[in-house]
Amino acid sequence: MKWRILPLLLALAFLTACGAAETPKGDAMPDNAYRQITQQEAAELMAGEGYILLDVRRPDEFASGHIPGAINIPNETIGDQPPEELGDLTQLILVYCRSGNRSKEAAQKLAAMGYANVAEFGGIIDWTGPVVSEASAPEGNP
Repeated sequence: MKWRILPLLLALAFLTACGAAETPKGDAMPDNAYRQITQQEAAELMAGEGYILLDVRRPDEFASGHIPGAINIPNETIGDQPPEELGDLTQLILVYCRSGNRSKEAAQKLAAMGYANVAEFGGIIDWTGPVVSEASAPEGNP
């Protein structure tokens, strides 16, 4: 009896393996629709012009400290429509967050919308360059 089951199991294994091999590769989304760069590469690109520096953290995180020149568009607000602040689909957009998780997600969403020059470089926790904050003046001072 067990010899009758063996051919069935082998046939099932063969069909399962073949089914996976027949999936067209052209339909799959590329793993990296954006570039991932190092913090050093990002700093070198920031020495030039023609880029947008995008911080995708929450506004309170941005206010507590961000890379000079960055604009803030929280990852949670990036949907399927291009953000108003990012009009040019070909402009270099350098994306970062706190640790690198939200920036990867935001970079993928931007690339999926058609932004062709998105580079993600991780989180501000690893940033060794300058950081500015938007601390308000103490109350009661003229």
